[in-house]
Amino acid sequence: MIISKTPLRISFFGGGTDLPEYFSQHGGAVLGTAIDKFVYISISRFPSELFDYSVRLAYSKVENVKSVADIQHAPVREILKLNNIQKDIEISISADLPSFSGLGSSSSFTVGMLKATKAFKNEHIATNVLAREAIRIEREVLKEAVGFQDQAFAAFGGFNIIEFSGQDRMRVERISLSSDREQELKSHLMMFYTGITRKAQNIEKTKIANIELLSPRLKAMRVMVDDAYSLLTSQSCLSRFGDLLHDSWLEKRQLSSEVSNSAIDLMYEKARLAGARGGKLLGAGGGGFMLFFVPPERHESVKKALSNFHEIKFNINASGSTIIHS
Repeated sequence: MIISKTPLRISFFGGGTDLPEYFSQHGGAVLGTAIDKFVYISISRFPSELFDYSVRLAYSKVENVKSVADIQHAPVREILKLNNIQKDIEISISADLPSFSGLGSSSSFTVGMLKATKAFKNEHIATNVLAREAIRIEREVLKEAVGFQDQAFAAFGGFNIIEFSGQDRMRVERISLSSDREQELKSHLMMFYTGITRKAQNIEKTKIANIELLSPRLKAMRVMVDDAYSLLTSQSCLSRFGDLLHDSWLEKRQLSSEVSNSAIDLMYEKARLAGARGGKLLGAGGGGFMLFFVPPERHESVKKALSNFHEIKFNINASGSTIIHS
């Protein structure tokens, strides 16, 4: 049995500038981290001669099919086809957190499925190739409106600044922080689940359709990446990081009318009144998880203000996609 373990991610700054429709003209960058919440994919051989189906797939539903072409789960179907796997395979998918919640789970799945499939075939795939192949599958094969950052964080892991330019140039730079500085940042972060799941596709499509009109806001969000990087790698007080998150959220809300809603705005305002310096919805927006930057002494106050929402504890700087059993 092959089991892959692939991290989800938190994007702090620069989301939207990783869309090639934008960065091919203006350049882009994101600052974020892989977190210790994962997507797990197991693959094993299946004796189809003993059953009336040849492929078994288990996720939120179970598919028992006679042909790979009959699989309803499009990413699984296309990755198996691309790797010329036709039958005698059983696949199981699970995750630590819900899908469609702003943590890049779709791309983490694609990366993890590719990693596991290659291992199943006794093939090695380099990390940079893994990220780029996941991007190609999502954008060209599945025709999804996605950027480039989620696949990179899933494949490489780590706490990174990722720069994008040209048609498909991507450079991943690990942010080097002392353990004390990393812990200081972590001690200010709180994440809550809004209870709303959504597919990012519609929101991202509206951004792409209006990419030139949104260009000034995306440029401002790109500058915040450099500001946050300079702050983190200096000895300056981290409070400014929270202020930057707030500024970034104000810009992000203007990218599409679907990014926020009255319930999310109220949640954000409650957290701010309770002591959060800033925060943002993770991912494209519309629901999922909301991240806040909160001084440690104000954590209990924020938890009380958001008592109707589930808090998720997490660690940053997690490892990239790996095979944990073979």
